[in-house]
Amino acid sequence: MSARVFASLDELKAALDQPLGPTAWLAIGQERIDAFAEATGDHQWIHVDRERAAAEPLGGTIAHGYLTLSLIPHFGQQLFRLDLGQARVNYGVNKARFPAPVPAGSRLRARAAFADLRESATGVALTTRYTIEIDGGAKPACVAETVTLLVSNLTPRLTKP
Repeated sequence: MSARVFASLDELKAALDQPLGPTAWLAIGQERIDAFAEATGDHQWIHVDRERAAAEPLGGTIAHGYLTLSLIPHFGQQLFRLDLGQARVNYGVNKARFPAPVPAGSRLRARAAFADLRESATGVALTTRYTIEIDGGAKPACVAETVTLLVSNLTPRLTKP
């Protein structure tokens, strides 16, 4: 699947609430979980202690919720590309939930939809709703709304309907 390209704000506006995806599957191995623990300093046993986690109800280690959330840029570039000729910055996350744990060895993929597009003082804010699925899972691993600020003094404003 190739990323859908958006070359104007009007194209983004027309794509509101349209599904994007799914992406390719991504394996979440223990090595990635351990590397995330090292990078963040989060060494909670449920993520890194294979022996102890194996004795618990989940039967093994699980990925950090924030590791799953941090995969949004990886998945996002597979889903869409913004060719708008302006800088983009992560402005924040409106909402993030982790309905199901991600056992080490699982595969994840994502779907998305643009939820909102609105002018701000410094440009245009694009809200994207992501759902990260677990292969064979009944519930998603993560559901999150991210906000990307499209920054430019030359940003063409949204066309009024």
